[in-house]
Amino acid sequence: MTFPRCASTFLALWLAAGVLPHSAGLQHRDLSRHEASRISMACEYAIEAYGRDAEALPRIVDEAFDEVDRIDRLMSHYNANSPLSRVNREAAQHPVAVEPELFDFIADAMRYHRDSGGAFDITVGPLMKAWGFFRGEGRVPSDDELAAARHHVGGAHVMLNPVSKTIGFDESGVELDLGGIAKGYAVDRVVGLLRRRQIAAALVSAGGSTIYGLGAPPGADGWEVKLQDPIDPQIIAFTIKLKDRALSVAGSSEKAFEAGGVRYSHIMDPRTGSPVQGMLSVAVLASSGTAGDALDNAFFVLGPERSRAYVHRLRDTEAIFFRPDASRGWTVVREHAE
Repeated sequence: MTFPRCASTFLALWLAAGVLPHSAGLQHRDLSRHEASRISMACEYAIEAYGRDAEALPRIVDEAFDEVDRIDRLMSHYNANSPLSRVNREAAQHPVAVEPELFDFIADAMRYHRDSGGAFDITVGPLMKAWGFFRGEGRVPSDDELAAARHHVGGAHVMLNPVSKTIGFDESGVELDLGGIAKGYAVDRVVGLLRRRQIAAALVSAGGSTIYGLGAPPGADGWEVKLQDPIDPQIIAFTIKLKDRALSVAGSSEKAFEAGGVRYSHIMDPRTGSPVQGMLSVAVLASSGTAGDALDNAFFVLGPERSRAYVHRLRDTEAIFFRPDASRGWTVVREHAE
């Protein structure tokens, strides 16, 4: 099956995924198949699952979608009533106590911030707004606007207390946006639920931005995922098999604009305050959707050369970098953990 692109403001996707051609109609005697989708977190989440209990399978898939909806209610910065929105409103005035799941997730996101040298940053929201990517089509901010936005960006503004599970900001104007990692986390939560319900195999997609292959479909040794050309989406650049592994993609085209002869993508370098230049897309293979979702953004910002040492420190991780090339359209650089 083919998954649509995610409607997220912060992710552009070059992904189409599908099982092996013969598997869609194939069922082992003890396996049934169910496929469904639901809009959540501004994306179409899609699940194709194989299980032994034909009657229970649709109910289990609905339960998985309910879990995605729960994560959205917890972590949405668009929903004024979400716990994350409360943090953004109040954390500059006083430390805000949050439930352990949200605290631990934000602490994990801050770890990716530190490990990437600031390339991945959940405080990047003010820059996204300054460049017009939050709800608009993009614009070049004035120097004063950019300086004001940069003043509120950076992990140093966020204070986490692991004992009290509280989050504080050191000044007003700071905010957290988990859009660059929450979809991958929701995929992981779904996979965990499917494992507990003894689902034999499943392909879980968060709008194509992060896909996890649980086990393998009948008659195959993995889920076949087709990675589209970063310039011409009608062309397949690579075919990748997933088995108990995630694939996440960050790209520069879907949310972009041109001004003064310069093309600006929505993927921001938090350290410079400007959109990243010189990169088309990055695909990351990782052991979890959370890791892939964070790392594809970090590697996109860092580029292949500055990502190399970071990739090599990570287990079971591979990064595929698509860079523009004047003669061939694009070139590929691949890095993986040793």
